[in-house]
Amino acid sequence: MENSPYWQGILISLRRIIRATDLQSKRVVKACGLTIPQVMLLRAIKELGDVTVKTLSNDISLSQATVTTILNRLEDRELVERVRSKTDRRIVNARLTEKGHEVLLNTPPLLHEAFIERLESLEEWEQTQILSSLQHVASMMDAENLDAAPLLDIAAPSTEERSQS
Repeated sequence: MENSPYWQGILISLRRIIRATDLQSKRVVKACGLTIPQVMLLRAIKELGDVTVKTLSNDISLSQATVTTILNRLEDRELVERVRSKTDRRIVNARLTEKGHEVLLNTPPLLHEAFIERLESLEEWEQTQILSSLQHVASMMDAENLDAAPLLDIAAPSTEERSQS
């Protein structure tokens, strides 16, 4: 690596990050049949109780449109249900079903959980330096304004597709 230009090492590191994320995402799908954003949404609903799309969107940092799409998939699988607020019938909340609670019990840890634990063990200046560097890289790749949310919610493969992998 000594004779390689810096950009080569940076691109290799980015590929490793993408690969680690992809591998963990596949492990989660294989273990419970859910994508990482779907698990994040189920956990947020469990934590927040009956909750609106807007609140969920803010809590897990995905657009309301993406949250709605994920909720539709989770509702189709009977993991969540939509219920009208008792105090204001215009408000519709998402709620975990019994099946949704059961699925969460069998969900493996998400990659970002270990990452967050390790990141938070660093000194504040190190955390700031990592954030600043990654923001700078995103900017250099003209990616700072890209919406990553659509890439985060790939439909989980069917049972048949999972058994083939």
